[in-house]
Amino acid sequence: MIAVELLIEAARDLANAGRWDRATALLDAAHADLPPGAEARAPAARLALAAAQVSVDAGWFTGGADEGARLSKVDEYALDPVQRWDLDFAWVRYEYRQHLGRPDRNVRRQAERLAGSAPDPVRRGWAHHYLGLIADNLFDERSEAPAHYETALADAGDDLLLRREALRHLGDHDHEAGDHDRARARWQEATEAGARAGFVPGTLSQQMLLAVLARDAGDEAGATALATEIARWARAIGSARTAAQAEAFLTGVDPTQPPPPPEDE
Repeated sequence: MIAVELLIEAARDLANAGRWDRATALLDAAHADLPPGAEARAPAARLALAAAQVSVDAGWFTGGADEGARLSKVDEYALDPVQRWDLDFAWVRYEYRQHLGRPDRNVRRQAERLAGSAPDPVRRGWAHHYLGLIADNLFDERSEAPAHYETALADAGDDLLLRREALRHLGDHDHEAGDHDRARARWQEATEAGARAGFVPGTLSQQMLLAVLARDAGDEAGATALATEIARWARAIGSARTAAQAEAFLTGVDPTQPPPPPEDE
């Protein structure tokens, strides 16, 4: 059982480094190697859940493929309450991405439920973080989001990725309010937290915001140089979303603006 947890931790490190295919292959191989019988059901559930979580992580940066199928597969297992919470939260993350730029009350209700039922402060912080994202990017309720990010930051504890996310989005609101010094401080701290966690694609996307500040300060040469390298690195690791964002920035697009609604809306 300990070996399974260590393997899952290693797969998460691979995913944080942008090696989503390798993380998934490792988890799938371990799952296939389990012996038949009741004793294998608990580790099988943990491996399937971890693979689904990695697929959601990958989907954000690469555009996604099989997240829904993998999430549905986990429902075949008997999950304990914490695993059930984690699966439901993975569904919220997945559905949030599917509804970017358009309101969805069900996603918000599910995130609110998870915030109220979280088994520990870090998970509660993650649920509140997504409530902030939902307010910002699904409902365009900009004034409602920062309180959720503040809760996430307070609950982050030793979770560097949650700390990075909360600081990133609080800095976005500082930037929008014209407080560029505070935005810079938060974005720099977020970049450091992501790097300390080994979060390669997230560190690249965070550096995009530092390029925004360089452009704001009139340093177009610095902004262009940074964005060019971000695009190069992001393409190299398969982070198509970050690469496209960097390339759009080079044409003058502001990545801090909310996503546009889908063309068919």
